[in-house]
Amino acid sequence: MTTVAQRPADAVVGTPIPHESAALHVTGTALYTDDLINATPHPLHGYPVQSSHAHARIIGLRTAPATAVPGVVRVLTAADVPGINDSGSKHDEPLFPTDEVMYHGQPVCWVLGETLESARLGAAAVQVDYEPLPALVTVADAITAESFHGDRPTMSRGDLGIGFDSAAQVIDGVTECAGQEHFYLETQAALAMIDDGGQVFVQASTQHPTETQDIVAHVLGLSAHRVTVQCLRMGGGFGGKEMQPHGFAAVAALGATLTGRPTRIRLPRHLDITITGKRHGFHAAWRAGFDEDGRIVALDVTLTADGGWSLDLSEPVLARAMCHVDNAYWIPNIVIRGRIAKCHKTSQTAFRGFGGPQGMLVIEDILGRIAPRLRISARELRRRNFYRPGQPTPYGQQVRHAERLSTAWQQLTDIAEVERRESEIAAFNADHDQRKRGLAMTPVKFGISFNLTAFNQAGALVIVYKDGSVLINHGGTEMGQGLHTKMLQVAATALGVPLDAVRLAPTRTDKVPNTSATAASSGSDLNGAAVQNACRQIIDRLAAVAAPLLDVPADEVRFDHGIVTAAGAERQLAWSELVGAAYRQRVQLSAAGFYRTEGLHWDASVMQGEPFKYFAYGVAASEVEVSRFDGSYRLRRVDIVHDVGDSLSPLVDLGQIEGGFVQGVGWLTIEDLRWDTGNGPDRGRLTTRAASTYKLPSFSELPPIFNVSLLDNAHEDGAVYGSKAVGEPPLMLAFSVREALRQAVAAFGPPDRPVELASPATPEQVYWAIERCRS
Repeated sequence: MTTVAQRPADAVVGTPIPHESAALHVTGTALYTDDLINATPHPLHGYPVQSSHAHARIIGLRTAPATAVPGVVRVLTAADVPGINDSGSKHDEPLFPTDEVMYHGQPVCWVLGETLESARLGAAAVQVDYEPLPALVTVADAITAESFHGDRPTMSRGDLGIGFDSAAQVIDGVTECAGQEHFYLETQAALAMIDDGGQVFVQASTQHPTETQDIVAHVLGLSAHRVTVQCLRMGGGFGGKEMQPHGFAAVAALGATLTGRPTRIRLPRHLDITITGKRHGFHAAWRAGFDEDGRIVALDVTLTADGGWSLDLSEPVLARAMCHVDNAYWIPNIVIRGRIAKCHKTSQTAFRGFGGPQGMLVIEDILGRIAPRLRISARELRRRNFYRPGQPTPYGQQVRHAERLSTAWQQLTDIAEVERRESEIAAFNADHDQRKRGLAMTPVKFGISFNLTAFNQAGALVIVYKDGSVLINHGGTEMGQGLHTKMLQVAATALGVPLDAVRLAPTRTDKVPNTSATAASSGSDLNGAAVQNACRQIIDRLAAVAAPLLDVPADEVRFDHGIVTAAGAERQLAWSELVGAAYRQRVQLSAAGFYRTEGLHWDASVMQGEPFKYFAYGVAASEVEVSRFDGSYRLRRVDIVHDVGDSLSPLVDLGQIEGGFVQGVGWLTIEDLRWDTGNGPDRGRLTTRAASTYKLPSFSELPPIFNVSLLDNAHEDGAVYGSKAVGEPPLMLAFSVREALRQAVAAFGPPDRPVELASPATPEQVYWAIERCRS
């Protein structure tokens, strides 16, 4: 029996090909959701009325002035909702708040106009009366006020008392990290229309069409089969379009339902930034113990996630953070406590890594701080603490292939010439008073699968037409990450046809139902296996047709690049010839594929189980140079070895590794979200609401030397064609940049002095770290 991981010789998967829409992207001909407005007759445009308070009671709402504005057609309020006035999966996010606003910029109602400008002017005319209420803006505010969402889970193993009693060194501290704005190129967008039968069709920029369908249906009071959601492609998502698009799609669908006209919601950048959630900032208070050899013997940590005003995905984000505090390191005695701060800010949501980066930052920060005290190099300290084969995580899952950590570490040490460069850096630092360099290596161990076991399933629909051409539908969405490219390669491999014989259709809920979000780095694993399953059903039917034509048993028929043959057969068939024969024999030429990830289980009540199919590993070495005068720095060189199993599409995977790493560098060193924390009327207002005030990584942040290698001999049994996920794990390789900055800052002070570094480690923060080190 052919397994899901078994790859045929000369397969289409594993071939480095360009992204399937690359030419469309660079020529500007790729269609996105909002481009469809140009072919839509007489659409309406929506614009929100935003709250001017972070927390206030609504005591009056007057919409009549808006309807007097030329071009305004209607104002949508809670009174117009025929179903459930809520846009969240936890039913704690009113689509239209009726009593209370919970963050600065929250939409109170939406104005529909003939043009976006008329809708904007109408929104400005709406009058809202507020009674201001106290607002909690920071995590510290929430902790002091004991303001928390949901449960407070605990994960534990071993005995902390015994661990700390045996420790030769004990260190305690606080690690904080900020959030991050998704800043996808395409802002949130939806276009809804109603057909003559009352069916609702929504084009949406969404990572989760099925949940968008669910939310639209319950807002409109309809059954799911009355709502179809399609996603052509997204101009970036990064998690920001997993939960956040649903409300905008629901507003568009409500507008179309009430007016009978197509309704468009497309947020200008400043609205997108002020309305949508971010990566969760985290506060971690910890105490860690080490033995004389520098091995971790105990860790006690409390993680507090900044959830914002509603739950959104904060609970699974926190759970994944707790599951990744260990990163690549064995910690025999450990207790991790988690809680979610309820603040009056945007509802923080999924972001690439989904809590994993925030959890892993804690242990990397601890190791970076303790290394000077132990008089062990940070590189050696990390290596000594790696998981060994047979050791389980704090939640009880065996770390399979743990030896790959050491293999990747050594492979990178060799190819990046780390030891030679460390000597050169030491010499440079000795000769330069005003500039210092640092080099750091950090590992990644990242679990792949959704935390919630039920989400680890996928479907696909594969259609073979009479002429032999193939159309595939799957439940995953394309946000630029190359998922569709990989699915084309998977289908071509599974069917044994050339790549150009296969076309991919947009993701639609009426073609593949009940799908999970394209998230958790699981898009290729889940949808690839579902596509493969559908293709193999068709191949089994075609083999039965081919067997008598070739005069061989069906299990000996082979499909290879459009040729159907068998060992010892006197003839061969063209793929199209066999498909035609199957059609004439009335053999079904389409199949619905399905896949569920086996072996997963999770008990959230005790935070134990096996939530992940496997772990993806990686190692990065980064070198920086820092100026004493202003804390500015440049990234001189980056070397990466990353584990993607047997790559489905190497060119796509290399791009994902590079892009994920740079996005991680942005989060850790550049991107700095700021809210007004004063006590004036703008308290809680997001002040970094545009590219002019929120700095993103650009080409200037790329290192002149950037080497990425894929880990050799890394086949993954149980995953489609032996591959591994690649979307999220590379982001955390950017810890090497932060730790390199720590090394460079330390070089300005006396030996063996620990360095505390803020996150993000902006030039300003690096400057103050240098000043502390020198003093």
